[in-house]
Amino acid sequence: MTETTPAILPPETFQRRLLEWFDVHGRHDLPWQQQRTPYRVWVSEIMLQQTQVTTVIPYFERFMARFPDVAALAGAEQDEVLHLWTGLGYYARGRNLHKAARVVMDEHDGEFPVHSLDAMAGLPGIGRSTAGAIIAQSTGRRAVILDGNVKRVLTRLHGVEGWPGRPAVERRLWALAEHYTPHQRVVDFTQAMMDLGATLCRRGQPECGRCPFEADCVANARGEQKRFPEPKPRKASPTRQTLMLLLQDEQGRVLLQQRPSSGLWGGLWSLPQFDDMASLQAWLDQHAGTAELATAWATFTHVFSHFRLEITPQPARVTRLDSVAEGWHWYDPAEPASIGLAAPVKGLLEALQPFTLSAPAGHASAPD
Repeated sequence: MTETTPAILPPETFQRRLLEWFDVHGRHDLPWQQQRTPYRVWVSEIMLQQTQVTTVIPYFERFMARFPDVAALAGAEQDEVLHLWTGLGYYARGRNLHKAARVVMDEHDGEFPVHSLDAMAGLPGIGRSTAGAIIAQSTGRRAVILDGNVKRVLTRLHGVEGWPGRPAVERRLWALAEHYTPHQRVVDFTQAMMDLGATLCRRGQPECGRCPFEADCVANARGEQKRFPEPKPRKASPTRQTLMLLLQDEQGRVLLQQRPSSGLWGGLWSLPQFDDMASLQAWLDQHAGTAELATAWATFTHVFSHFRLEITPQPARVTRLDSVAEGWHWYDPAEPASIGLAAPVKGLLEALQPFTLSAPAGHASAPD
C-alpha cells in the first residue's frame, strides 16, 4: 500500500467545491427546510439521529401536525409523544425531546437559546453537534457540526485513523470541521456536509466518481473507502431471553404494563415480561387465577444495539381480573389508545386476533 499524505485543503477551496455541488445535487425540499424555525429544525435533528431521511419524513410530518410548536409539545403527556414516536426507535430521543420542550418553556420563556451554543447543548438530548446544527440551520449564524455523515466525509478525505469516538480522534475531526466551516452560506454549508455524507460518501457503497473531492481524498487514493471511519471496537453481543404474556380478557383487550422511565423501552407500554414459565405462572396464580394458557407462539429475536433479545409470546385468556393498578392498562386492539408501544409489542398486538389463543394464520412466528 502506498502511503498518501493527507492534505488539508484551503477552506475557501473546500467551501466553493462543496457548495457548487450542493447547488446542483443537494436536498432542498425536505419538510424541515420549509418554514425554518429552531423548533422544527430541532425536532428534525433529533429524529435524524441514527435514522434515514426517508424514514423520518412521515414521522416528522405527523409530529408537526400534532405538535406545531414547543408549547404544544411541552403541554402533552409523555404517552402521546411516545405514541407518535413508536417505530422510530431509540426512544430515549422521544423522552428527551419532551423533557427539553418543558425546559424551554420553564427556563427560557418558550424560546430556544440559539444565542448560545452551550445553552443549546445543555438541553436534554442535545449535544455539541446537534446544537450547532440547530443554530446554523435556524439562524444562519456560523456553528460547526460533526454528525455521523460529517465524520465519515472527514475521516475518508484525510485518512484519519482510529475510531471517531476516541477523544483524540474526535478532537482531530472537530479541528477539521472548524477549519472548513465558513461564515457565509452557513445554512447551505451544513446541509451540504450532511448531504454529501448521506448521498455520496455513504457507509456501504460511496460514489467517489461523483464526489467533488475525489482527487483529494486519501481513502479513495488508497482504495480504502470501506476502512474509514474505523468502527467502534466490538464486544460480543449477549443474548437474553424473555417471555411476553399476551393476556386477553373476554372483550379481546390485552393487558399492558408501562416500563420504567429509564432503561429498556423506557416509558413505553409493553407486555408483561418474565424470565421463565415458573415466574409467569406464579404471577398468574396471584393476579389471574382463572387464566387459561395456550400454546406459546414461536420465539423471535429483536436486535438492540448492545444485545439480542429472544422473545417468546405466551398467550393466555382470563375471564375475570381485578381492576388493574396504576402502571397497567387494558389495551383494546379494536380501539387502540394513543400510547407509546415498544416496537415488537406493537407488531404482536397487530398480529393478535381477538378472542383466540392461537397464533394468527400466516404467522409461524410473531412479527419482529
